[in-house]
Amino acid sequence: MKLEQDSKEQASFHSSEEDCGGGLKALLTWLAAASAIHDPCKILESKIPGRVSYPGTTSYNASLSSYYSGQERALSPDCIFRPTNTSEVSQFVRLVTSDDYKTNFAFRGGGHTLWPGAANIDSSITIDMRAINQVDLSEDHRIARIGGGAVWDHAYEQLVPYNLTVMGGRIPGIGVGGFASGGGITFHSREHGFSCDNVYGYEVVLGSGEVIYVDEGSNSDLWVALKGGSNNFGIITRFDVATIAQGKMWYSLLRYNYTNATLWAHAKAFSDFMKPKNFDSAAMIGVFLVYTGGVAELNTVDNVVELFGQNMPSNEQGAFQLTFSFHNPDPNVYMELFKIWQKVLSKIANVDSIFVEFLVQLHLVTNGTNMFGLTPGRTDDVMIDMTAGYQIK
Repeated sequence: MKLEQDSKEQASFHSSEEDCGGGLKALLTWLAAASAIHDPCKILESKIPGRVSYPGTTSYNASLSSYYSGQERALSPDCIFRPTNTSEVSQFVRLVTSDDYKTNFAFRGGGHTLWPGAANIDSSITIDMRAINQVDLSEDHRIARIGGGAVWDHAYEQLVPYNLTVMGGRIPGIGVGGFASGGGITFHSREHGFSCDNVYGYEVVLGSGEVIYVDEGSNSDLWVALKGGSNNFGIITRFDVATIAQGKMWYSLLRYNYTNATLWAHAKAFSDFMKPKNFDSAAMIGVFLVYTGGVAELNTVDNVVELFGQNMPSNEQGAFQLTFSFHNPDPNVYMELFKIWQKVLSKIANVDSIFVEFLVQLHLVTNGTNMFGLTPGRTDDVMIDMTAGYQIK
């Protein structure tokens, strides 16, 4: 009789355990659902399916690995959103700026800017714009409408059959968005100025999610701000840029032994070339001092970009860049700069896998349609870029 009672009590106990287990499972399911309700990534995925990827997935890893610098590749967003049109970008902005789901985010085009956080973010959400990459010509072929996530070498390929080009990057992988909104020096800059000087209009998603068109006659203050102000004024989903007639162009990269006589010859030749009396609007030259011969040839812009890019690292683990400009001096100043570069380089020459470049190049001749405050039409300014790439251990 007692055994039977114990058996009933034991059965009752097991029944209570099962109820508890079921309750715990239900609680965990509820907590997961509640968490998802307040997770911007999950909400975004539910509203715009097929555009969100998470850590560990192929699409997420491919996006991160495509950044130029290791500093950017080291950042890990909670998820990556890859829109395919302006409407989806607008939906995204309205979501992440709402009181319920307010969150930080970053957005990228080509992903070529060096410093961490320029086009990526730790935690939160990164928008990968590269699927918005259309290139369309206006009926009269005077304007190219280029998606905010396109890269310039892709745009060149679409325009070469029409004997046209645009004011874009000089090596592969440079994004239209960062380049054109930040300024942009290119092959035609001695004649046409910055890349941003040649943008007729922008399609922009504002911080409210509103989509507007910006040109000289509409939202003109924002039109100027976007010409050199970079990307903090809105997300540009389309650039309407001027086309330039261009068949084949002369290109060569000549290599010289590094000697004092060679340095002096280049310093003198560059200084002379930069004098206003020798101005040539069709020429874009630079003197590269690179630590790590050719014949001029005619080629199309897309091939020139590819050839030039072969002389630059395709990506870096760590990198930084410094840029400054000044009025063209006499050759002795250039020679002094070369010697300073050489002296400093000797202190880091044994650093493993280091790449250091010192580039003296023609400054563009701006038409003044930007926010930089440069003197329009000035022809004898010079720009120096110093870039270093290195391994991160």
